[in-house]
Amino acid sequence: MARPSKAAERRTELIEVARQAVLERGVLNLRLRDVAEGAGLSPGSVLYYFPTLTDLLQEVQREAVARFCSAREQAAGAKTTPSARLLAMIRSGLPTGPDDELCVLLYELGTIARRDPVYAARHITLYEQQVRIYTGILEAGAATGEFTLAADAVSIARNLVALEDGYGLHLTQAVPTLETATAEAMLLSYARTVTSNPLAPVGGAEDAPEKGPNA
Repeated sequence: MARPSKAAERRTELIEVARQAVLERGVLNLRLRDVAEGAGLSPGSVLYYFPTLTDLLQEVQREAVARFCSAREQAAGAKTTPSARLLAMIRSGLPTGPDDELCVLLYELGTIARRDPVYAARHITLYEQQVRIYTGILEAGAATGEFTLAADAVSIARNLVALEDGYGLHLTQAVPTLETATAEAMLLSYARTVTSNPLAPVGGAEDAPEKGPNA
């Protein structure tokens, strides 16, 4: 009987090694030999599973985007009211700091998106998925009367994601220019203004603070 192929297992291992290498070295300094050495393989062996380093990093990006969006959907979906879901979204989207591996990974890979259309497309998908989640929450809140929106839901959602991205860059620098709690407070201030809702926890497990995807 033929032995089962270990190609899928090896590819998964290489994706994980590449993920760690990006976090340690930065995507612009990463070389194929770095991944090969981390996996205990020759560069040629890595290319057997991924034709180029770019192909391998695309898989790292795909996994990171899926994991980040899934964590945010789960955080919001665990709540029962639009205001609680909006709070959960805001609390789940900001990096915890320079050591927030998933957010740092996404920002690192976003560097390539400025030059590579394939990376850019997945980066756009990340943005659009988050906008979609926010839009659904805002529309639900408007429909139930919890929110009185100051603009259309999509525009507010885009602003919330853009604010998260901007604050996130500051939070993940080697020397952060602000704290996560401060960034969250500023996001909440904007959200309160555009929804005419205090977005204040009312107590209980339902309103317990959410932690980011890497918490």
